[in-house]
Amino acid sequence: MVYYESKEHSDRILKVKNILEKNRLDFAFIYYDEFNIANGWYLTAWCPQFESGAVLVPKDGAPIILGGPESEPFAKQDSAIRETRNLPVFMVPDEEYPNATIINFTELFNEISEGKPVKRIGMVGAAQMPVSVYKEVAENFKGVELVDITDEFLRLRYVKSKWEIEQMKQAFRLADVAYDAMIEKIKPGAAEFEVAAAGEAAARALGANGFAFKTIVGSGKRSNAVVPTAMDKVMENGEMVMLGISPRWKGYSGVFGDTLPVSGEYTPQQKECIKHMKEALYLTKRQLVPGKIGKEIDAPARAYFDKIGYLPYLVCPFAHTTGIMEAEAPFFGPNSTDLLVPGMTVCVDVSFFGHPDFNGVRIETAYLITEKGSVPFSEKMNSLFLGDKSI
Repeated sequence: MVYYESKEHSDRILKVKNILEKNRLDFAFIYYDEFNIANGWYLTAWCPQFESGAVLVPKDGAPIILGGPESEPFAKQDSAIRETRNLPVFMVPDEEYPNATIINFTELFNEISEGKPVKRIGMVGAAQMPVSVYKEVAENFKGVELVDITDEFLRLRYVKSKWEIEQMKQAFRLADVAYDAMIEKIKPGAAEFEVAAAGEAAARALGANGFAFKTIVGSGKRSNAVVPTAMDKVMENGEMVMLGISPRWKGYSGVFGDTLPVSGEYTPQQKECIKHMKEALYLTKRQLVPGKIGKEIDAPARAYFDKIGYLPYLVCPFAHTTGIMEAEAPFFGPNSTDLLVPGMTVCVDVSFFGHPDFNGVRIETAYLITEKGSVPFSEKMNSLFLGDKSI
């Protein structure tokens, strides 16, 4: 099983070449690693282990994966791009590979340019490179103009294709199953890691190829950590526990976020808090109309939080797009002028942290933007959060 569809990925390479043509660039150098997975995955449906790398897309000719010897066999089996070259800058430091073919940038340039001088290179993700990697890249690109095309490249992912949307629908089905498995484990005396294990196992058993973030389980004051990963803390009666999981299907993320009572029943004060969170989610969802800009989407729930006294505890805006990463550009915050358009996929993520009574609380689900408005990726979570308002 591979995680890509051939035409989908060949179309993506063509879009990158159009950027090169428009900007008079010789090739694109697209950096990625296990932390900055999305830019590489978009073109390869693959990510290395242990090593970092780049996708090199020439103006003419086939793209190449630049990496190290440990990733090379993996790429040749699973990646949408099978042509590879090994360069020391991407390899495990001080490791030796006597049977590997390893080249330097000069050799690479001579190969891809066929002796013609390389003048202008489009760089994607340079700001995310480790200093050691950037230094070596810059030294080997002396005399070459480096042009940052990161924003143009990211915009290729703003609007999702039909194929991408289908993968996301499946990812949200996995998130729904994980939700059911996780809530079954919530009870006084259970450890947070038991809840996380149940959700991850349920998603993996149905084909999840990974997770877009480490599974969130934070009970009591641990929920103040914003994105607390599960640990061995034992959940206690009277606490709430914040949950979040983001299974990937063929590289695309599903997600849910919720905050539930450990005892199985909210206190009256907790129940009122969750009611406010659901109202803020509803107010934000109502703004998911094509033609709105980010700060318009953000404003109603922000005003509501101000009215009920939650605004001092607000850390994150209420909406962001989702795809390969669970949270990716554009982000619809209070100063955003990014335009909402059909084909975008948007998480409504309502949260606050550091509250003296409730600690941290989050509820989250996502929607596909259509010409007529928003369509839930998870009918289950949409109904749970909005009830009659979801109609």
